Amino acid sequence: MRKLRMGMVGGGQDAFIGAIHRLAANMDGLIELSCGALSINPETAIASGKALFLPESRTYLTYDEMIKAEAALPADERIDFVTIVTPNFAHFAPAMMALEHGFNVVIEKPMTFSLEEAKLLKQKVEETGLILCLTHTYSGYPMVKQAKAMVSEGKLGKIRKVVVEYPQGWLSKLSEREGNAQAAWRTDPKKSGKSSVMGDIGTHASHLAEYITGAKITDVCAELNTLVEGRLMDDDGAVLLKFDNGAKGVLIASQVAAGEENALKIRVYGEKGGIEWFQHDPNTLMVRWLDEPAQILRAGSNYGAHLSSFATHNCRTPGGHPEGYLEAFANIYRNFALTLGCKLDGKEPTAEMLDFPSVEDGLRGMAFIDNVVASSQSDKKWTPYVL
Repeated sequence: MRKLRMGMVGGGQDAFIGAIHRLAANMDGLIELSCGALSINPETAIASGKALFLPESRTYLTYDEMIKAEAALPADERIDFVTIVTPNFAHFAPAMMALEHGFNVVIEKPMTFSLEEAKLLKQKVEETGLILCLTHTYSGYPMVKQAKAMVSEGKLGKIRKVVVEYPQGWLSKLSEREGNAQAAWRTDPKKSGKSSVMGDIGTHASHLAEYITGAKITDVCAELNTLVEGRLMDDDGAVLLKFDNGAKGVLIASQVAAGEENALKIRVYGEKGGIEWFQHDPNTLMVRWLDEPAQILRAGSNYGAHLSSFATHNCRTPGGHPEGYLEAFANIYRNFALTLGCKLDGKEPTAEMLDFPSVEDGLRGMAFIDNVVASSQSDKKWTPYVL
């Protein structure tokens, strides 16, 4: 009978994704921001806390200080979970410390800087029994959930082919040397990890492919490219995929597709038909049948007779009212909050509530990066997918 209390690491006034997380967490009235260590810059941390009306006593200068201080508070005052919205290299330490002090965790993707860190984090989640939610935003869209339901119900028949692409154009220039802070850390191997393009957006594409199909990638054949002269990391790549259900796939991720914004698209084909979902038109799911006319399914709370419970659970408005990125983000936070609320109340969450990316998805995302990089550097055609 109360809101869940959230503490945030990163996401201050000089950041982009922190505000997105706060908007998403606030949308359903289930969560309140109670404290934060909002920047490594003390002045920015304090100013950000004031701007968000946080008490001075709960505006911390480091995540270490925040987690220890919150853990020492009475149970009816301390936070319930920590949200981590820092660059990749600064995910693991606060997440591990939060879990060690009894706090659940929401974390930006990719989950960690390395696969080794991801394995340790998964082990800690299993040891503590706490919840870790990974914000793979695109799995929060209602029509993505409808696509998953149709595949799992066998409506498309045995899945044969998956084609997923994520072209962006914002790194078509050497923006990291022109004062673009977002570009600077993403293209720095000391902060981003083994791969820039696959860590940043390729993991979204691979997660979407596994999420909708319910199948797991078993082998990859990859090529990574650095197409902007002077860049330290890859900005383009393509991967052939094999799945454990026998399906084959193609994944393309590029941040030098000039003129593109966030043109994430996935097509999944089975024996009986195929589906297509495009992030620029997220309320629509195109369904093409082998022997019947094509269908256009639309998101909307009034379309319950045509959609799965997982889709309608995540629809907020009647059909014709666009629900986009922020709503999809909020769906992940809401499902996490409902699940955590049930846990705190000693109740069982529904399958719909439990439908959010977990530590297992985070581990597979880091494995995807590792295996794609290994394949790109190998002379072999196929690289077995190793966790």
